[in-house]
Amino acid sequence: MRSTANESASELLEVVPIVMRDIRSEMRSRRSPDLTVPQFRALVFVNRNRGSSLLEVAIHMGLTPPSVCRLVDVLIARGFMTREEHPTDRRRVRLAVTSRGAAVLESCRKGTLAHLSGKLSCLAADELEVILRGMRTLRTVFATDTRTRALVK
Repeated sequence: MRSTANESASELLEVVPIVMRDIRSEMRSRRSPDLTVPQFRALVFVNRNRGSSLLEVAIHMGLTPPSVCRLVDVLIARGFMTREEHPTDRRRVRLAVTSRGAAVLESCRKGTLAHLSGKLSCLAADELEVILRGMRTLRTVFATDTRTRALVK
């Protein structure tokens, strides 16, 4: 039986939110106790998007720029993030995660990876191979730009 693109898309819409809910829950449960969930989300976003502006973080989080500015100020004061002037526009700033912030995120990532590995450990080797091939295919299809697609292939 051959699946159609529509059937695959429908399954993606059903399964991805379930998987993401589990990943988000696990990551958040492993965050540093001195980080709120919004602070943790901002840290994750900036880690994935080095050099982000306050506006980009605000848009991602659905918050106002002044709220994000206060949130980022706390992260900077606690040593999780840095703020640098934009090289060509002094009115803009670029955000980056510090080594302390990266260590917190790496700890969360490792714990979540162990959690997911445990969930998948009940599967047979051929089922794991199907998942791995599927994830690699999805990465290629959903890569955000042609440069990323070329690197993935």
